Amino acid sequence: MTEIEFVGYSAVHPSDFIYDVPNGFTGYLLLLFESPSELLIDGRLMRTAANSAILYTPGSRIYYRAAGEEYRNDWIRFRSDHSFVKLFPLTNTPFPVTDPEYCHQLFKLLTWESAFFSSESEANITHLLRVLFSKLREGIQNESPGIHDHELVALHKMIYNNPQLPWNINMMAAKLHLSPSHLQTLYHRKFGSSCMDNVIEGRLRRAQDLLEYSEYSIRDISEQCGYNNVEHFCRQFRQRNGCTPGQYRKNASAGSNKRLLTHNTLGGREFEKINRNHPVAESFPVL
Repeated sequence: MTEIEFVGYSAVHPSDFIYDVPNGFTGYLLLLFESPSELLIDGRLMRTAANSAILYTPGSRIYYRAAGEEYRNDWIRFRSDHSFVKLFPLTNTPFPVTDPEYCHQLFKLLTWESAFFSSESEANITHLLRVLFSKLREGIQNESPGIHDHELVALHKMIYNNPQLPWNINMMAAKLHLSPSHLQTLYHRKFGSSCMDNVIEGRLRRAQDLLEYSEYSIRDISEQCGYNNVEHFCRQFRQRNGCTPGQYRKNASAGSNKRLLTHNTLGGREFEKINRNHPVAESFPVL
């Protein structure tokens, strides 16, 4: 059973904001701090950084306040008897969040699902909470999060979603205010692969999809996937897949009826039209 009492996201409060519930609530309170804050833990005030969270258990003392600047958070008060909540490994103590934007989006979905309640809402809310708690566990299991972890995750997402952009190490490093060599070290430590390997992987995955489900020419596909030279595209494709793009298309289409794509999804042709005349540094999000 899961029941949401109150939920909200992107709450904004002034720098003198204080929240104090000495006897706690009858249910749980989960907070995602978007700004630094101060919490009362075991009778002592402690400062917690932005992009951290805390799960207060029923009946626990709750005290938190702004840390000298505008205070922002996502929050949910709820009841639940599910094991992913009751057995959560850390309660009444703040912990880092590895992917705060991902969790923030889940708070949004929980708010919307709660606002437009239907016969399916309780099941949907439980599923969303399960995903949220699974994601929050990563912050606890990541024993020594780096100061650039959030920026690295954002970069990884951007590469995965838009591999066709003219990526290069110097541009990526400049965005994270790191040297190229330091970026590559941190990125490989975080994801087990290099930045450009992920770019190439994303480009070739998109190429496979277009070869299988479209009638674009191989030259057009190479351009849509971020290659300025079709020979370079064919060479990388063969190295990764063991066959040429033409052979891949022939093998994929043999004996089957395929749907035809007239456009790509997010990050595809429409995205390319918008950004074709803009340098990638302008289209790249602020990290």
